This record gives sequence, structure tokens and C-alpha cells, in this order.
Amino acid sequence: MSSPGKVSDDAHPRNYWRWSKQDFFPEESFQNCRTYRSALSQTYLRFKDRLISRSNDAEEIEELRKQSENDMKRCLTWWDLTWFGFGSVIGTGIFVLTGQEAHDHAGPAIVLSYVASGVSAMLSVFCYTEFAVEIPVAGGSFAYLRIELGDFAAFITAGNLLLESIVGTAAVARGWTSYFTSLLNLRRFAHAKTSNLTPFLPYGAKGIFQAAAIVYFAYGGFDNIATMAEETKNPSRDIPLGLLGSMSIITVIYCLMALALAMMQKYTDIDREAPYSIAFQSVGMKWAKYLVALGALKGMTTVLLVGALGQARYVTHIARAHMIPPWFALVHPQTGTPINATLLITISSACIAFFSSLDVLAGLLSVSTLFIFTMMPVALLVRRYYVREITPRINLLKLVVFLLIIIASSMATAACWGLNPDGWLGYTITIPLWLLGTAGLSMFLPQQRTPKVWGVPLVPWLPSLSIATNIFLMGSLGSESFTRFGICSFVMLVYYVFFGLHATYDMAHQQDKMKSLKADANNIKQTTGP
Repeated sequence: MSSPGKVSDDAHPRNYWRWSKQDFFPEESFQNCRTYRSALSQTYLRFKDRLISRSNDAEEIEELRKQSENDMKRCLTWWDLTWFGFGSVIGTGIFVLTGQEAHDHAGPAIVLSYVASGVSAMLSVFCYTEFAVEIPVAGGSFAYLRIELGDFAAFITAGNLLLESIVGTAAVARGWTSYFTSLLNLRRFAHAKTSNLTPFLPYGAKGIFQAAAIVYFAYGGFDNIATMAEETKNPSRDIPLGLLGSMSIITVIYCLMALALAMMQKYTDIDREAPYSIAFQSVGMKWAKYLVALGALKGMTTVLLVGALGQARYVTHIARAHMIPPWFALVHPQTGTPINATLLITISSACIAFFSSLDVLAGLLSVSTLFIFTMMPVALLVRRYYVREITPRINLLKLVVFLLIIIASSMATAACWGLNPDGWLGYTITIPLWLLGTAGLSMFLPQQRTPKVWGVPLVPWLPSLSIATNIFLMGSLGSESFTRFGICSFVMLVYYVFFGLHATYDMAHQQDKMKSLKADANNIKQTTGP
């Protein structure tokens, strides 16, 4: 097995298990009360600086990794990533939310809800894959957005990533899940009755998309594969195979499992809390409930461990940028893993799981996840159509206008659906506007960047469709989910104003000073000669 390797510039390695103020708050703004007051007095100017500041590929891949002091071990292949994807995705959603949404919103059409959310998830997978191949770092979408949309957009994403990581793991810990029951799928179909599929749409089309927005949570976790890029032997080959392969198979499995449940029991009789266990009992397979309970213990442990593994990599890279204390960015020299970040995710998730219920966690997580997955295709379009100091200003303005048209028309379509799902007049305006914005990108703007290895096909159509579907599913969620999301976002902004803004500002300007000193040293060396 390969050694972790050193990435720090320090001549002498420091003890990993250190615990001091400098390890948590090394930035100049937090040295004492005077420097902190001075930093707060410059909040507006610093915010303007961070709002337009953007990173670059080299900084994310090389410079920020030095904050971890040690490299992670490259030991994973596409086969490992495929099963890692299974472990990250298949969990509470399919085993618990299927029953809740089939009973409350979709009926037998729950299978169509999984198809709709699966299509939306696959569109996001395409975007993640291109970024993960081009920028193979542990930060995933946080790093990608920091490069393309800037530091503040990355912070908003970072907050939602931490929310997704902690709440997602808490939701898995809160619900009973089981991998073992998937082995009983064939037995379920043996007891299936097609008569249970009638009526197929008891709640209408609106119920399908209401359920799709919630069961989207069941697809959450695939982005963890992208966070393992630093530990993958051949990211350009293994990540596309792992991401696209695992999600394709998982989508088929989810649809078959949802169909099996709908055919075993009338949707009105499906149990909301333990749908598969009760369904087994209803067809005379009482023994199966014990297998479900036994499998739940193993399944819950697996999902928690795999989830914490990927989510800790998010935390590591966010800490590298000093948006949270850099102590959480440290990688252990022997194990080559971010132990501090893993402990943060595990302990926080356990505390939230103890005091929360699954429906609250799932609704909040769905908004957060869909928000992140909406930002990703936006960032991809920016990456393809805009390169700093190369793209003409007029083309940048066109890009902004077309993106605003795509986003606004998608939001308007979601609003039309939420206010009057049976109406059609609004769609005659919003859908052509979406087509106009997407066609405008395709026809009037040349792409400025070509992917080196693997790229999303049919750009800008697939990324634009991903934006539209994610926003549409967000619009299908209830107001309570958005209220909780708004409260969490407000807390994030307060944190950013009082800590994250000043930490990242100091970090960025310290790096600028170091680059300037190196440039001056090189100039002096060239002037004086050897």
C-alpha cells in the first residue's frame, strides 16, 4: 500500500493530535479582541472582496491540499467506487420514505416518482462527473463552485453541504434500513397482485412530483463518490465508471422495489413507518420481519460508516479553505485519512438524530440537496462558456442574461405547477422562455473550454434541463421545508459574517502575499544570475 506522502511545506512534521488556539483560529483577525474588532469594522469591504473572488484549478488541486499536511492514500478503483456508491445511496430513503410517500401522496404511481427523481439525479451525476475528472479533489461541489462561481457562492454551498452531510447521516441513523431485504425482491413479486395498482394515480400528477421531491433524498449520497477523487488511483477513468455505473443500477433497483411494494399491498394499507415489514406480514411471510430487523442493524451501520467516510472529505476541503477551523483539514500521517473531520460528522449527526424525526430531516435534506444540485449545472455552464481574461465582456453579459432566463423560467414553471397544477396557460410562457435561454447559449455563445478527458454531452441542453428539473422538484416541496431551510440559511449567514468571511479573507490575502514574495525572489534570482 502506498504511503500517504507529505504535502506540507514544514521541514519538521507536527504532532497530529495537537490542540491549541492556533490550530483552530490561526488567522490574523482572531489573534486578539483588537484584531477581531478591526476585522468586523471592515466587514463590508471584505464581503465585496470575497463576493467576486474566485479560485482556480491549480489552487484547489495543489495549494489547498498543503493545509492537510499529509496526502490521502490513492488506493481505490472503479470497482471500489461503484460499491461505495451503493453504500452511500441505498439507505433510509427506499426503505422508509417509499411507504410514506406511496401512502400520502403518490399511491401506486410511487414508481413514477422514483423515475422522475432518478432522471433528475442522473442529470446531476453527469455534471458531477465532468467536474470530478477535471478537478480531482476531496471538496467535491464546494471546490467546483469556488472555482466557477466565487467564494461566497462556495460558502453558501459549504453550509448546505455540511447541513446535507450532518442531517443526511442523522436521517439514516434515525430510520430503520436494510440491505438484506433487497434479497427478498423476487419473493415480493411472487406475492404481487396487479389489482393493487388500481387506481394508479389516486392523487393525480401533482402527487407524483410531491413524492418525487421527497424521495429524491433516497438518491442523495452519490456525490460522495466525487469526494474520493484524491484517494482514487485513476480518477479520469474510475470516477465516471463508479458514478454512472452505480447510479444507473440503483435507479433500476429503486423502481423495482417501489413497484413490488405497490403490488403487494393497496396503497391505503401501506404502513408509513415500516412498509416492507408489514407488507411481508400481509402476504403471510411473518418470518421476514425478523430478517428485516436483523438486516436493519447491519444496513444502518454500513450506511453510516460509508456516509461519514465521504462527508468527512467535504469537511476536510471546506476546512482547507478556512471556512471552518483548519484543524478539521488535517490528514493523519499513518492512516492517510481525515480523522478530525470524521469525528465532527459522526458526533454532530448522532446529536441531531437523537432529537429529530425522519420526516423533518428528509424534508430539510431534500431542499438542501436540490439546492446544491441546482448550483452544479449552473457552475458547469459557467465553466464551459467563461474563462477569465479570455472571454470578451459582451459574451460574459450574454451568459449572465441567458442563465437568468433559464433560472427564472424554471422557477416560474415550478410556481405555475404549485399554484395550479391542472392549468396550462402559464406553461405556454415559461417553457418557451426556458427554450429561448438554452437555445441562446447554444447559438450565440461559443464554448471557451473543452473537457480534457470526459465531458457532459449535449451542452447546454443537459445542464439546463438539470437546472429546470431540480428547481421544479424544489417547488413541489412543502412550505415547512423551506421555512426550516430559510432558518438554517440565516444561521449560516450569521456565522459567515462573524467568522467565515474574515477567516477566508485572511487566508486568501496571506496566499497572495506568499505568491508575491516568491515572484519577487524569482525576479531577484533572474536579475543577479546563478
